[in-house]
Amino acid sequence: MAQQFFDELKSLQTNFMNMGITVSEQIYQSTKSFIDHDKKLAHAVISTDHDINENEIDLEKQALYLMALQQPVATNFREVISILKASSDLERIGDHAVGIARETIYIKGNQRIPKVEEQIAEMTNSVRKMLEEALDAYFHEDATVAENVAKADLGIDQQFITIRKAITDTESQTVDLAPASASYLMVARFLERIGDHIVNITEWIVYSKTGNIVELSNDKRR
Repeated sequence: MAQQFFDELKSLQTNFMNMGITVSEQIYQSTKSFIDHDKKLAHAVISTDHDINENEIDLEKQALYLMALQQPVATNFREVISILKASSDLERIGDHAVGIARETIYIKGNQRIPKVEEQIAEMTNSVRKMLEEALDAYFHEDATVAENVAKADLGIDQQFITIRKAITDTESQTVDLAPASASYLMVARFLERIGDHIVNITEWIVYSKTGNIVELSNDKRR
């Protein structure tokens, strides 16, 4: 029975990592569609939302099965709970990526602000790096690294503030760009919220490895 539990736990861990990698790619593709004005790619990103939702459901079923029928010891129980909770954050990240893709469809091609698009690309790189480092911390079972990853959210927040200011400055000079400004601001907000969910994931990694419930969000409203 013990070997069966560890085999199924290993499967759960692998599925969680694969979901995280898929979501990271979804962030990249959605933002790429927005910056490249690629509505076809945006529709492709939106079509993947169902797969992400199914991944979360499958992880939830696996986790609940392990808890209900395998009766794990405290350490393993924490890991299963952490995956259950963190997979929900991954699903929400996927939702935000879809939101970015939808903005690609809404915005008109002649309403563009190149400077802001460059800043959004940089913010996307920061967010994806943060998620990949969080997944790496999970893979290596390193709570200290997870805590350090959470600190990167301060930089994400600052990038959002910078983009918001650039949008406001541009809008004040060109009233015709007001509709586009709303989409740019929404995309930046989605990326900022993704950073918040990654912080949540790092908190679950810390809980899994230490048993401590920590607050790494720097007193931000969730």
